Amino acid sequence: MKISIIGAGAMGGAFVEGLLKIDTITPGDITVADPYQPTLDHFASEGVSVTTDNNAAAKGADIVTVVVKPWLVENVLKGIKDTLDYSKQMLIVIAAGVSSESIKTWLDKNGSTPHFFLTIPNIGISEKASMTFVVPIDATTEETKKVTDLFDELGGSLVIEEKLLGAGTTLASCGIAYAMRYVRASVEGGVELGFKAKDATKIVLQTMEGAVKLLQATGEHPEAAIDKVTTPGGVTIKGLNAMERNGFTNAVIEGLKAGSK
Repeated sequence: MKISIIGAGAMGGAFVEGLLKIDTITPGDITVADPYQPTLDHFASEGVSVTTDNNAAAKGADIVTVVVKPWLVENVLKGIKDTLDYSKQMLIVIAAGVSSESIKTWLDKNGSTPHFFLTIPNIGISEKASMTFVVPIDATTEETKKVTDLFDELGGSLVIEEKLLGAGTTLASCGIAYAMRYVRASVEGGVELGFKAKDATKIVLQTMEGAVKLLQATGEHPEAAIDKVTTPGGVTIKGLNAMERNGFTNAVIEGLKAGSK
């Protein structure tokens, strides 16, 4: 399966890095188009085909992925419109806030539009640890499976309705930054408690990994898992209640709501 990525900035570059870690995809199966030469040089050193020509990247690919800033999507899609083969190629657009109706308008060829997917991963994709939302637009079940299988290899995926993309973006794409802010706060707390910053970081990251793996393995509600470690009158419940008095849960919810506006 040949995959082309048009736009290798923070998100597009992370996508390529993740693809390079998949055993079933070779570097030669990947083509990257980007105007920034140092980016191309980096991926060329990994065995990836590189070009500054978007049409050259799109031609012959099984999947064409456009990963550029939202305000650039229209020009990029119109620029490769004549190259895209709607009968053979699948198109993936990774750009927050770009609607399927706009894409259909930009790519209309005498009433014909491609089967495509709106997707929103997060930068964890570079380590095959993304939560990716997938919205199929006129795609077949087989096409949708191919795309979700790909993103499942890069973490996990969820097929959703287009109207939920904004919420998905703030929950998982913005959410990875929120999780990192929690790490930062916990590390600062660990330093105040007496640990060196490096050691505090190791402690917090391993603790977060343990929490995630436990919830994934058991399927428990978080509160049920919390109950297992909150001894009556113990330090855990005191810490949790102190966080709540300072608005922890409400701060998280309000942050998510603000990010979805």
